[in-house]
Amino acid sequence: MRRDVLDLREFYAGALGGAAREMVTRKVEEAWGSLADLDLLALGYATPFAEPLAAGARRAVAAMPAAQGVEAWPLGQSNAAALVDETALPFPNAFFDRVLAVHALEEAESPVSVMSEIARVMAPSGRVIVVAVARHGLWANAESSPFGHGRPFSRRQLEALVREAELEPAGWTRALYAPPLGWAARWAEGFEQAGAWLWPPLAGLILMEAKKQALAVRTAPRRRRARVFAPGALRPVVGARSLGG
Repeated sequence: MRRDVLDLREFYAGALGGAAREMVTRKVEEAWGSLADLDLLALGYATPFAEPLAAGARRAVAAMPAAQGVEAWPLGQSNAAALVDETALPFPNAFFDRVLAVHALEEAESPVSVMSEIARVMAPSGRVIVVAVARHGLWANAESSPFGHGRPFSRRQLEALVREAELEPAGWTRALYAPPLGWAARWAEGFEQAGAWLWPPLAGLILMEAKKQALAVRTAPRRRRARVFAPGALRPVVGARSLGG
């Protein structure tokens, strides 16, 4: 059962939600840079993180799962949000250059079906960043937040998932080291800087960047792991072309 859009909105209007938004948005912006002349899809409940990116994008669309509910976005402008079946997105093949998926996998009935749809609507040179709750992080059991509901993921599980959808992991990092307590929100920046060096496994979120595989045929699973960049931004693996800046 997905969290209701009203609950999600309330969380991100608060101090802890604001801290989560700031920590994740920074990572995504550092990874992708400017989205000028690029089309962006914000899937799940990704609008709090996508708003700064959307301001510079050629086109930005928010797709919110039917079981969650939808809200108008962006506020004060023409609506660009739609209620969707996340396993059958109403978009053409190879349509989006960038996809940001937040609160998209944890409560999905079939995470691999969601990832496969993301792969379908991604342009051949497109990239996706999936933000998922870390299995061993402090937020996985925080039921007072939307991160404490549904299934958490380890890095290896997330890698396996994107590969099953015929996407190639390109980089990963962690975010949200502040504990899920109200008083910690004001110190979120300090927790983020110290946590990345002192206690990486306790991060609340994993960010995985992936791209389409170079070959059209399905390849056998490989043991090579995506590179880790922590602390710091997600970056493509050596030799991969960066489209963000």
